Amino acid sequence: MKIAVSGKGGVGKTTFVATLAKVFAENGKKVIAIDADPVSNLAVTMGIKNVSEIVPISQMKELIKERTGASDEYGKFFSLNPTVSDLPEKLSLEHEGIKLMVLGAIKRGGGGCACPESAFLRALLSHLIVQRDEVVIVDMEAGVEHLGRATVRSVNALIVIVEPGSKSIQTAFQVKKLADDIGLKSIFAVGNKVDSDSHRSLIEKGLSGIPVLGFISYNDKILESDIVGRAVFAENSQLLSEVRQIKTRLEDCIKIK
Repeated sequence: MKIAVSGKGGVGKTTFVATLAKVFAENGKKVIAIDADPVSNLAVTMGIKNVSEIVPISQMKELIKERTGASDEYGKFFSLNPTVSDLPEKLSLEHEGIKLMVLGAIKRGGGGCACPESAFLRALLSHLIVQRDEVVIVDMEAGVEHLGRATVRSVNALIVIVEPGSKSIQTAFQVKKLADDIGLKSIFAVGNKVDSDSHRSLIEKGLSGIPVLGFISYNDKILESDIVGRAVFAENSQLLSEVRQIKTRLEDCIKIK
């Protein structure tokens, strides 16, 4: 199963990605979690120590130069299909049965034109989604920029995390439009930081046309885990239970077990 997760900044998508990865792993699945958000917090959310020592792949200049054949950082001539099949084993960090890969930000030169970094990361992400047989969960920024048109055919679901509020709901529809534009049709939502029935109703009514897989309650233990530096799902049975239910609902919706 290949899952992309998006949403407005601060809605809790990284919490969801880390916990969903944990839930799949506890069921014996091989899982690769991909941090494709320029603000990379997935490692610390998973409880990995010494995260400051993790070098995002986008910063591995020599590797990118070697694989793309670029003459310099923004060279005009470079391969759009670099060899990347060996990199998930070489560049992933394993923690509690989950492989983590931190992509980092894609810096573009010349007003947004293609660059070796972009080509390299897109090729790597495409390999992970299209050719690998693990469960792949991608933590993205509020958009679908990392997903090319060829890649989306292998994405089983795009999940937008939404908190109670008009800005978050508006972002969900913006993400849906971007996804529709590249042909990604299996779009779902998860409500987060929900504290009442009125919150649930606000999200469900606001997201008319986007199926809601379930809700994650407002949870003080999530903030506590950040303060003490432990995995967001550690000692948090409520969070794990709610994400397990969402996982089951997702599998029912897309008919993949």
